[in-house]
Amino acid sequence: MAIIFVIIVFILGYLGIAFEHPLRLNKAASALITGVLCWTIYVLQSAAPDLASEELVDHLGEISSILFFLMGAMTIVELIDSHGGFKILTSKITTTSKSKLLLIITFLTFFLSALLDNLTTAIVMTSLCSKLLRGKEERLWFAGIVIIAANAGGAWSPLGDVTTTMLWIGGQISALNIMKVLILPSLAVCTIPATIMALRFRRQTFSRVQQDNAGTPEEKRDGKIILYLGVSLLIFVPVFKTITNLPPFMGMLLSLGLIWVVVAFLHKKKPAEVVRQYSVAHALQRIDTQSILFFLGILLAITALQSIGILNSLAQFLTGTLKNNYLVGTALGLLSAIVDNVPLVAASQGMFHLSDFPTDHPFWEFLALTTGTGGSAIIIGSAAGVAVMGIEHVDFMWYLKKISWLALVGFAAGIGVYLLQLSFLN
Repeated sequence: MAIIFVIIVFILGYLGIAFEHPLRLNKAASALITGVLCWTIYVLQSAAPDLASEELVDHLGEISSILFFLMGAMTIVELIDSHGGFKILTSKITTTSKSKLLLIITFLTFFLSALLDNLTTAIVMTSLCSKLLRGKEERLWFAGIVIIAANAGGAWSPLGDVTTTMLWIGGQISALNIMKVLILPSLAVCTIPATIMALRFRRQTFSRVQQDNAGTPEEKRDGKIILYLGVSLLIFVPVFKTITNLPPFMGMLLSLGLIWVVVAFLHKKKPAEVVRQYSVAHALQRIDTQSILFFLGILLAITALQSIGILNSLAQFLTGTLKNNYLVGTALGLLSAIVDNVPLVAASQGMFHLSDFPTDHPFWEFLALTTGTGGSAIIIGSAAGVAVMGIEHVDFMWYLKKISWLALVGFAAGIGVYLLQLSFLN
């Protein structure tokens, strides 16, 4: 009976998340309520409530490592943005050809997303496109390729997508291997749609919107310092984990502490209002804490399903029905366009154990690819898509008609390249 109640609460919570906008209720609230209620039901029905509570504390340690990692990364990215570091990258774009601009935006988004994260990169690149392009229709097309490229770029990097980060922190994948194995399939995911879209804009030009390049030499110098330092410290995180074998969030916290010292040193002689504007404390206020609380709630709910045994049953059902690990991965990837990919990957980590699928097993690599890129098929299927939808006011049905098929073509191409690569290597 308790299992039925937990499933009902979980489904209702998911509906609350899915219908966030009609309900006018932030998905973080639905996720937090769902997570707490699932654990409450599990503990109350347990024959040993004390042991169930200890399970919660154990799970909370794993969840906290993900949340601290995200908070550190988001704060460093916010510091780069507040210092104008991203303008250094965007100021290099000088072309007036729409096709060339589309390809530049695609590849810049792809690689920037791998270094930072797909959500932040999508926001930055969509804002860039809105500054370069005047027409609403052309900005929508560019917004579509930004979503596809940001999700593809995030899939092959342990820093680029929350789901890949979760698999890395959980020990399912290693940083260097996932980058080596998934870079070509991920590149195919965005290259094929970008090529098709570039053909649509061939021989078309655009007049550039005047960009604001205001800033004193000192401010530009500070922006370069924080940009280069921030990116270097983010790259340093997987290196730190490899050397020390400490969890990734430790390297991220160390990076945050180091950039905190540099920021304090850069602005120590400036007026108080300037120090406040560029401070780490101000950056912490600007990071997306609602998303962090959403991850907390949904991960709590998933761990409750894992502890009560629902995920093991689901794993047996999927493997018994589909009878192929790659079909399971593909199904989960397509499902991530409807259901958030974070709980799907969290559920997979609970369903499939390292004893059956050890670190860097092809199943985990394939899962990182499909769940990282499948969300592009629907605009609300990924955090990057939701962010771009808010910035450019992209209509749900317009995206479904114009962009979704391109995203699915890329998704299929990525799967094909991965399987060919796996066959060739074997």
